[in-house]
Amino acid sequence: MRVRAAVVLLSLAACSYTSVVPAAARADAATASGGTAFSDVVVNGGRPVVLGLTTRRTVTISWTAADPDGVAASWAYLWHGPNTDDADGILPLYPQPGTCTAASADRTTVTCKVSFAVDAARDFRHNALAGTWKVLAGAQDTGDDWTETDVAGTARVQRLARVTVNAAPEPVKKGRTVTVTGGLTRADWESGGYAGYRGQPVRLQFRKKGSSTYTTLKTVTSGSRGALRTTTTARTDGFFRFLFPGTATTGPATAAGDFVDVR
Repeated sequence: MRVRAAVVLLSLAACSYTSVVPAAARADAATASGGTAFSDVVVNGGRPVVLGLTTRRTVTISWTAADPDGVAASWAYLWHGPNTDDADGILPLYPQPGTCTAASADRTTVTCKVSFAVDAARDFRHNALAGTWKVLAGAQDTGDDWTETDVAGTARVQRLARVTVNAAPEPVKKGRTVTVTGGLTRADWESGGYAGYRGQPVRLQFRKKGSSTYTTLKTVTSGSRGALRTTTTARTDGFFRFLFPGTATTGPATAAGDFVDVR
């Protein structure tokens, strides 16, 4: 990991500074022994990175670096694993220096960002990579002292989930039973398909015809292969749907509403 950080500095000459742009505070500063403090570390705008089987997207890391001797260059990347020496994932694979903006003439504070492409089919082949990733932030000051903080921030990477719904019979007499079925699946990066996600709480919701608001009727637990099945009473025309709130490793999912005509 330290070798990779050194590779970053091969292109430090390309790092430039522009006019003052103040950063919004989002996190406590993280300081390593080298003297540079890192703060405001934000990945993907603060949102989880949710990936299906073939998802491609651009992820941005932004941060602030401050050093009393002035910051000559700074970099950041994502890593996953027990520690940086035994990381089982690095994004991007070949880190580059960030584009930094000087917040003062002496460059004691800079705001930086780096963007890189994420390709689920290329970068995520093991389901264990879902969950919390750490942000390593580093900097070189104007006196050529280097600082690296292994955990300057965190980000969440999640597997894409899908949920379906079907309410029957249609139409149905008022007061009769409506059976609502569906399924909850999520991307399986190892098999290259979508696998059932069992044992998860999924909300059955209803929206009355003419309304824009869904109300939760009950919570159903997904069964074998992610199957969903429950019953409710037909009271008025409207739409039924399943909503999965997500977990630490899997993104949320909401089914399109299925309309039932109550007569």
